[in-house]
Amino acid sequence: MNKEIVLKSVQKWGYNLKDVDDSFKKDKEVVLTAVKQNGYALEYADESLKKDKEIVLEAIKQNGYSLQFAGNSLKRDKKFILEAVKIWDYSIKYADDSLKKDKGVVLEAIKQYGEALQYADNSLKKDKEFILTVVKNSGYAVQFVDETLKKDPDIIAIAN
Repeated sequence: MNKEIVLKSVQKWGYNLKDVDDSFKKDKEVVLTAVKQNGYALEYADESLKKDKEIVLEAIKQNGYSLQFAGNSLKRDKKFILEAVKIWDYSIKYADDSLKKDKGVVLEAIKQYGEALQYADNSLKKDKEFILTVVKNSGYAVQFVDETLKKDPDIIAIAN
């Protein structure tokens, strides 16, 4: 199978990347074409390309859930996750646990959509000062705060 045929195949249906020769799974042009059509095609890319920021961001643009297939180095990369969160707020779900404790990263995700708080580290869900900032941005997020804060009058007043 030559590259031109493979490119046409993955352009039509990105998931076809699953069935091509491994050499094409290492080809940036082929993989980029595949993920632009179907972000989930990232699952079948070579490990080296799962660490490629351009490819992974394109996959996220097509389907945010594809971030789960990204290399761990990107999931630990604060700058990358901040970019990903702006494209798809639930990116925080697939971020490294260390970034789920990072107030800046979590707050950026919440600015996009309040439900992102559910993926934050429990320590942040108990942090009253942080939660006050969160509910100012999204009252909807209050459902994901720690039980000890759900009845706090300061938080209730801001969330409503």
